[in-house]
Amino acid sequence: MKTVLLDGDQLTLETVWEVAHTDPQLAGKGSDAVQVSLAPGAMARIRASRACVEEVVTAGKPVYGVNTGFGKFAEVAIATQDVATLQRNLIRSHACAVGEPLAQTVVRAMMLLRANALAKGYSGIREETLQLLVDCLNKGVHPVIPSQGSLGASGDLAPLAHLALLLMGEGKATYQGVCTGGFEALSKAGLTPITLQEKEGLALINGTQAMTAIGTLACIKAIRLLEVADGIAAITFEALHGIQEALDPRLHALRPQPGQIAAAASLSAWLAGSQLTTHQGQERVQDAYSLRCLPQVHGASRQSIAHVREVLQIEVNSATDNPLILADTGEIFSGGHFHGQPVALVMDYMKIAVAELANISERRIERMVNPTMSGMPAFLARVPGLSSGLMILQYVAASLVSENKVLAHPASVDSIPSSAGQEDHVSMGTTAARQAAVIVDNVARVLAIEGITAAEAIDIQGVQARMAPATQKLYEAIRALVPVVETDRSLSADIERLAAALPDMPFFVGA
Repeated sequence: MKTVLLDGDQLTLETVWEVAHTDPQLAGKGSDAVQVSLAPGAMARIRASRACVEEVVTAGKPVYGVNTGFGKFAEVAIATQDVATLQRNLIRSHACAVGEPLAQTVVRAMMLLRANALAKGYSGIREETLQLLVDCLNKGVHPVIPSQGSLGASGDLAPLAHLALLLMGEGKATYQGVCTGGFEALSKAGLTPITLQEKEGLALINGTQAMTAIGTLACIKAIRLLEVADGIAAITFEALHGIQEALDPRLHALRPQPGQIAAAASLSAWLAGSQLTTHQGQERVQDAYSLRCLPQVHGASRQSIAHVREVLQIEVNSATDNPLILADTGEIFSGGHFHGQPVALVMDYMKIAVAELANISERRIERMVNPTMSGMPAFLARVPGLSSGLMILQYVAASLVSENKVLAHPASVDSIPSSAGQEDHVSMGTTAARQAAVIVDNVARVLAIEGITAAEAIDIQGVQARMAPATQKLYEAIRALVPVVETDRSLSADIERLAAALPDMPFFVGA
């Protein structure tokens, strides 16, 4: 069993993915199980920041969110005897998100990220409150969190409030696959709810963990799809007898964009040893852009997503609530770290970068099913006319690509003032992240359609033995999930099955 220590500084995007996809019921039962613990060094920082909060309460010094109201109510003083009630009221009033619940993987990522941010020791939370959050994560007590309702500043208030409700023994939660009340879920797991004290409610909900959780999982999936997109495109390259000079490293050295050079090298590695690629003038002088410009398009997406990754890597180890406590000096600063603009912008950026993988993939699909472009039977049908072959697969790909174009419109430019004008610019980062996640899923489906189409194009030509070793292994992996389409059948389940498998598809280059 693997243990992840949270200290607020060392969490990686891969670890977020791993914890998010862990089944807590396997804890202690296998090597794949992951448990989360608070690092010893974090405890001292947590206690020190908590002591600062308690000193403020004792002294009666006005500090936002500790003994004042929230948002527009920041100037309203709260009596000492009411500061705990203030926190409970905060969570109950803010837990008003709507829409379909977030997936369990996203909820687990949110829980992990919030715990990691609090472990930095700048938020003033009690260690027993933070420990309960970690215990819920380890035991698989997951709050039900509706997906809609965050402006992305002041943080992901509404979604995170539903997370905090669970710690109070309220709201809804799932445990061992059963949805029930928060108190009942905690009790079944052997846990006891806490009563929030000064600042703890605000510490739990004032942050970017919803958008960052969604964005991190989408980013890691996109990175995995980038690798397999090169492999699938390489099979198409073979099926259409692509011209290999377009991948020559000497050519790409003349325009040294790092992503482009990496993509060209990746495609060349996939195609090493292929007997199906051609040379300039052998069958034609130039390929269409969807083949010839593969390094440029896939490379630009690689480079863009690398930037997204950098921003998210910083965000998962950042303190993003308000106010923040510097225990060493006893100072408490009100700032704007909850503002999701850094995440919002890269989520909008990633939407475009990932969508382009599907845009160019759909054009390659069209080239394979269109007999005037491919020289193969129309729609790769075995009995054209009587059979429609893969005709409608291209329709489905075109539909997904079109949907992506709508979703790729930037959400971050659409700020709407809130809290009576006090919070007069917001990021809409969670909307951008949710849209990015949908686009990534759509791209997986389009790549699955291309994979099915390319495999059929190889089969109909009977040239499997002439494929490159790496593409042949990827072809075989596709065929293990999607049998040859000898006669017309519904391919919906095949597309979804392959799309779900693509992020975990073995990387066959060099195998």
